[in-house]
Amino acid sequence: MKTVYDFTVKDRKGNEVNLSAYEGKVLLIVNTATGCGFTPHYEPLEQMYREYKDQGFEILDFPCNQFANQAPGNDDEIHEFCTVKFGTEFPQFAKIDVNGETADPLFAFLATEKPFAGFGKGLKNAALEKFANMNNKAFGEKAYIKWNFTKFLVNRQGQVIARFEPTVDMKAVKEAVAEQL
Repeated sequence: MKTVYDFTVKDRKGNEVNLSAYEGKVLLIVNTATGCGFTPHYEPLEQMYREYKDQGFEILDFPCNQFANQAPGNDDEIHEFCTVKFGTEFPQFAKIDVNGETADPLFAFLATEKPFAGFGKGLKNAALEKFANMNNKAFGEKAYIKWNFTKFLVNRQGQVIARFEPTVDMKAVKEAVAEQL
């Protein structure tokens, strides 16, 4: 059975990183953006990272500019923004595409393992779904990720066990992570 450990990604300096380096850890893999309405998610993500990193928890941050151009900077600019504004210490990787023909294979795998099931109820969520659908229609069946700050929880065996859309309360994400630790 394929796991996240079968993938290689690039760090923000362009070096190849085999995700088997994270074997045995609980992972939260996130596509991010610096200019999004959900960018404040960096704060609870960093709090969670600091609280749980000594228990075998890692957050893997993958900036992406495919959603309304909300991550326009280069890898160094994005990293500086995150460390200065939010004090992030968790690993940040090279900016990638998560949708379309150029989608990073890791994100295609994650989304295939845990497909999109909706943003939830409410007017705000319905508005985001409409906007996301407009943004992603160019990707057709390869619109794997619907918006920035989609989070995938991976257990210690490298299996994708949950997907959290950006509209999910971060407390619920933290509870799910804690259950795996």
